[in-house]
Amino acid sequence: MADHNFSDLKNNPFICEMADRLENNDAIPNELYTKYNVKRGLRNSNGTGVVVGLTRVGSVVGYKVENGEKIAVDGKLYYRGYDVEDLFNNFLAEKRFGFEEVTYLLLFGELPTKEQLDDFNRLLGARRDLPTGFARDMILVAPSCNIMNKLARSVLALYSYDDNPDDTSVKNVLRQSIELIGYFPALIAYAYQAKRSTFHNESLILHYPIAELSTSENILRMIRPTGEFTELEARLLDLSLVLHAEHGGGNNSSFTTHLISSSGTDTYSAISAACGSLKGPRHGGANIEVINMLSDLKANVKDITDEKQLEEYFIKILKKEAHDKKGLIYGLGHAIYTVSDPRATLLKGMAKKLAEHKGLQDDFALCEFIETKVPDIYAEFTGQRKPMPANVDLYSGFVYMALNIPPDIATPLFATARLSGWCAHRLEELIAGKKLMRPAYVGIQDKQTYVPLKDRK
Repeated sequence: MADHNFSDLKNNPFICEMADRLENNDAIPNELYTKYNVKRGLRNSNGTGVVVGLTRVGSVVGYKVENGEKIAVDGKLYYRGYDVEDLFNNFLAEKRFGFEEVTYLLLFGELPTKEQLDDFNRLLGARRDLPTGFARDMILVAPSCNIMNKLARSVLALYSYDDNPDDTSVKNVLRQSIELIGYFPALIAYAYQAKRSTFHNESLILHYPIAELSTSENILRMIRPTGEFTELEARLLDLSLVLHAEHGGGNNSSFTTHLISSSGTDTYSAISAACGSLKGPRHGGANIEVINMLSDLKANVKDITDEKQLEEYFIKILKKEAHDKKGLIYGLGHAIYTVSDPRATLLKGMAKKLAEHKGLQDDFALCEFIETKVPDIYAEFTGQRKPMPANVDLYSGFVYMALNIPPDIATPLFATARLSGWCAHRLEELIAGKKLMRPAYVGIQDKQTYVPLKDRK
């Protein structure tokens, strides 16, 4: 049997040499992108996104364009035409869980009546339990050190538990979508518990989901050894899920869902691919980066209420001397929002109340410092001023820390919320898209003459 020592293979002289060659062989000069008018990152030269499709599911407003010029405006986010701020504030005022209602809205395109919402909640509740043997065979037997990796693999594995996995009719995909949305809390909770047991030698404690509980309540119940949580904690997590559920068709993971679905493949392949997209630190993985940055700051700054010490820390980050040595400050800036991220604005209000409730005012003030002062520090250090509004990751990161939610499942929680949007976008692609996405790449490699093996040097 082969000895798969991957750490040794990584440092193998052949691998090291070929990696260096590949860095050279695959390099493409920046001027060629300009020459061929390539929209790198599917973005225009002014930073706006290249329009590749139409959607009714969600829309994001972060700027307006007048006479070809991009003009900054306050951010807005709409779910099926409804302002997310209105949805959020109504759930808050009525003191009820809202994620399931938002899921209904995204999937079906309209707000439910009370009777319709009750029926939908019962339907989701009946899908909270994973298929028989799934947790044992697909999660506990092969745990992963990364929950997003395990989540993507679990979604793919569910294909084998579906009697009709390849049927892409609207009825069947809708059935699959509801089942996945119901399963997700258990998938992430069991993956997390398996990781704790396998990689950290902690006790394996599994709680069954309860059909009558909301998504946020089931998550908190299953990730905690005691299964205990407060109503405030569950409502805060629910509101966070509401704000993460959808963000237009152009975000990387939702676009991935459209792209993969356009090939006609099955639901499990499409949603697993979306999970892989969200895992990336340039996308959903950014919330973990915020949590890690805040933890590093608190470990290396003696007094987090001292603005001078904080300024020195962030200058070190920009100099690539602190935290992950990448020179990046997480929690600020966004690809679309220029003045404000409405999700961050709404979460900030809830974060402040949570800070007061848990005695974390200094930690909340730290987030406010990052939001209000760090853009000036960045501008002074770099000599460039650019839009750097607080994004949703800054205050969601604080909320997760305050709720004692392990960093390991910060991005999986994002996936649990965004699954509603992914499923809505998949259905929309199957109904309205109906065309394989096939963008063009320009081949720039010079033509080569084949050299027989014996003559190569």
